[in-house]
Formats: sequence, structure tokens, C-alpha cells
Amino acid sequence: MSAADPSTLIAKTAVIHPNVRLGRNVVVEDFCVIGCPARGEAPGATETVVGDGAVIRSHTVIYAGNRIGKNFQTGNKVNLRESNTIGDDVSIGTLSVVEHHVKIEDGVRVHSQVFIPEYTVLKKGAWVGPQAVFTNALYPNSPDAKRNLAGPVVEENARIGANATILPGVKVGKNSLVGAGSVVAKDVAADSVVAGNPAEFLKSIAELPYGRK
Repeated sequence: MSAADPSTLIAKTAVIHPNVRLGRNVVVEDFCVIGCPARGEAPGATETVVGDGAVIRSHTVIYAGNRIGKNFQTGNKVNLRESNTIGDDVSIGTLSVVEHHVKIEDGVRVHSQVFIPEYTVLKKGAWVGPQAVFTNALYPNSPDAKRNLAGPVVEENARIGANATILPGVKVGKNSLVGAGSVVAKDVAADSVVAGNPAEFLKSIAELPYGRK
């Protein structure tokens, strides 16, 4: 690896486009691309910021215009499209895809092979299990689909189980839990457990063994 400064290590095979600002103690592994311009945009036209302490693992692609906080981590082959806002202490697992104009707040954990489309919001402390899929098009491939996108909102400390599917515009309430393999077609109340296809209320978080005081 080569070093941009004594604390930041950039692999020789990595590509860092113009107007990328890396913090201190950042590691960029082999074959990563950071600051890749969006379609029709010139290299360096939009600033890309990656905060202190980030670890960008091999073959990750981060497009231009992302603003990423401290201690960010990716698994291998993460694809992070343009113009997202990502807080501190966020982790995105191997082979996950985050489309553009997504907001991810502090302390969010996204596991492997997750798909997060445009305009999704993951609030502080949210947890997303492997192969979960978020959707944002009410009527895919319809004439007005792109003008009517509505990303889901996952509230603080909510958890999404493995292989769950969250439909467009759905709000998953604070501290709630979505069971593995569920299809969530309507809002989930705070502090509740839902599961199934379509997902339905099962119990409150307080009824779970770890939820009891």
C-alpha cells in the first residue's frame, strides 16, 4: 500500500478520483474506486468525503458526492452510489448495494448482500440482516415510476431480519423487530414484533426474553 499521509494507507491498485477527501487513519484496500463520477458528470465535479478511521475493503466502489462519517467500514465488493449521507460508526457488509440519495445515520449495521434503493432512510442504530431487500417503486417500470419513488424509513434501533423485504414508503417503527423472511407491506408500530407474508403483529418487544425488565 502507498500512503497519502502517514496515517492513511491506499493500495497501489486503488483508484482515487479528484476531489476526494480522506480522513486520518483510513485504509483503502486493493482495487477500490473512490469518487467515481455519476453518469454525465466530470471527474472531481462533486466532492467526496470519507471520515477518519474508515476501512474500505477490496473491490468496493464509492461514487462521487458521498459524505461519510468516522469509522466507516465496508465488506468486499460494496457498491455505494452517489450523493448519500452516512453518519459515524456505520458498517456495510460484503456485496451490499446502496443506491443514491440514501440517508444512513450513526451506528447503523447493514449485513451482507443487502439492497438499499434511492431515498431510503436508516436511522440511528438500525440493524439490517443479510439479504434484506428494500424497495421504492410502487409500480415498477410504470411510466411514472421514477417520479414517484418512496424509500422505506427504518426508525432508531429497529431490526430487520435476514431475507426480509420492505415495500415502498413503509415506516418500520423505533425499537421494532421484523422477522426473517417477512414481507412488510404496511407500517410497523414502535416496540413491536412482526413476521410473515404479509407481515403481521405478533407481540410487543417487552414480551421477548431480552425485552423483559
